[in-house]
Amino acid sequence: MGSDARATADDVTALLRPAQLSDVAEIVRIERTSFADPWSEESFERILGGQAAIFHVVVVPPESAVVGYIIAFSVGEDAELLNVAVDPDYRGRGFAGQMLDAVLIQLDGIGVRTAFLEVRESNRAARALYGSRGFKEIGRRRNYYRRPVEDALVMRLQLEPAGDEKESAGSFADR
Repeated sequence: MGSDARATADDVTALLRPAQLSDVAEIVRIERTSFADPWSEESFERILGGQAAIFHVVVVPPESAVVGYIIAFSVGEDAELLNVAVDPDYRGRGFAGQMLDAVLIQLDGIGVRTAFLEVRESNRAARALYGSRGFKEIGRRRNYYRRPVEDALVMRLQLEPAGDEKESAGSFADR
């Protein structure tokens, strides 16, 4: 392993990290540009103050600007994805999918077996993203969204239980 294998700061296009209180102003800005009925600053602060949430931001160098965020809650074997948003200037670069993938891996790692979410029926981009990760439509919540009033599609993903590494990969003693 030579030093050529290491990424430099110039090679990094984005970093996913836990959200911090200092990120809230940027998160609120992204929220307001992304949703017709945005959450309040206090809502994000409450989530950051709780222990149960998975709340990550994606930042880009060199300024480490927050350009997206994702929030999920889990209880036992179930989780709900509450929000995924990317700054309009950074959409189309795969950040939403990368955040979603990372959170799904994290949820799987803590024993979550089923993830749920609601999405506006008209939000084709989000529906395509979720569908590409295996989420399936399982229901509809009539008039769920305000501003404008619209149905929410309820989607579910069954996470695969992590396999037993000994069984699948063998051990050094078996070779």
